[in-house]
Amino acid sequence: MSAVLALYAVVAATLLPRLLGRASWRSWAERAPRLAIVTWQAAGFSVVAAALLAAISLALPADAIGHGLARFFAACVDGPDLSLGSVRAGLAGAALLGGRLAYSAARVLLGARRERRRHLAMLSLLGTRDPALGAVVIEYGERVAYCLPGRRAQTVITTAALESLSPEQVAAVLAHEHAHLRGRHHLVLAAAESLARAFPRVPLFERSREEIARLVELLADDLAARRHDRVHIAAALVGLATGRVPGFALGAGGETALTRVRRMLAPHEPLERRERLTALLAVSALLAGPSALVAVPGLATFLTHHCHSLLG
Repeated sequence: MSAVLALYAVVAATLLPRLLGRASWRSWAERAPRLAIVTWQAAGFSVVAAALLAAISLALPADAIGHGLARFFAACVDGPDLSLGSVRAGLAGAALLGGRLAYSAARVLLGARRERRRHLAMLSLLGTRDPALGAVVIEYGERVAYCLPGRRAQTVITTAALESLSPEQVAAVLAHEHAHLRGRHHLVLAAAESLARAFPRVPLFERSREEIARLVELLADDLAARRHDRVHIAAALVGLATGRVPGFALGAGGETALTRVRRMLAPHEPLERRERLTALLAVSALLAGPSALVAVPGLATFLTHHCHSLLG
C-alpha cells in the first residue's frame, strides 16, 4: 500500500499540471476562476496527503486498519506482524514531510507579515488616508493600486493613478482590491507558495503557484464587475498595466493585466450545470483519492475477518 500511495503521489504531481495546463482547461478556468482555484488546491492536497499516507502506512498496515487500532497497538508489542524498522521509517517520513511543510508555511507567512509591517510604517509617514476613497493615497509618479492584507489591511493608490484614471475607473480598481481583502486571497497565495518552497522542482506545485496567482486576479476582476462596468475595469487595467506592485501585496496591474482586459471586454459564458458538476466531482475525487486507497484494503480485511467469524 505504501508503494501504491507513493506511486500515486509521483504520477499525480507529474501528470496533473499537464492536464490542468491544457488550453481547454485554461479556457474553462477563466469561466470559473474560483472553482479552478479550488481544483488546483485539491490537486496539491491530494499529492501531499498521498505522500503522508504512504509514510504512515509503513507504520500502520492495511490489516491493522481493518481490525482496529487495538490490533495495531498489540502488533507493536507482541507481533512480528509489524516491523519496528518500518514503524520508525514511516513515522520519521511523515514527520519530515509535515515538518518541512509547516516550516515553509511559517517562513512564507511570517516573512510577508514582516514586510507588510515595514510598508505600513512607511505609509503612515508618506500616505494620506482619503475617507471618500476608502484608501491611502501616496504621492508617486507611477500609476499603481494595491492592497496590503492582514489585520491592519489597507488599500493604496498613487497620485499618478488618480490623475490618469477617471472616477469610475478608480472606483472599479479599488473594488478589485477590496475583493482581494474580503476573499483573503493572500492566504490562498501563501498556501501555494508554501508548497512550492517546501517541495521545490515538483511540477504540480510550481505550476499551481503560477496559476493560482493568475486566477485570484481573474476572480477579483469578476467580483468587481458585479458592481462596476466591465469597460471601466478594463480601462483601469490598461492604465495600471505597467505599475510595479510590492511582492508582498496584491495589485490590480501587473503582467496579466493586458490579457485580463480582453477577458473583461469579451466575457465568457458561465459554466453550465453539467460542467460545474463534473468539476466538483473531480475535486471530490482528488480530495478523497488517497484516503480511499488506504481505506479500501482495510475495509476488505475488516469484512473478510468478520464475515469469516460469522460464517464459522
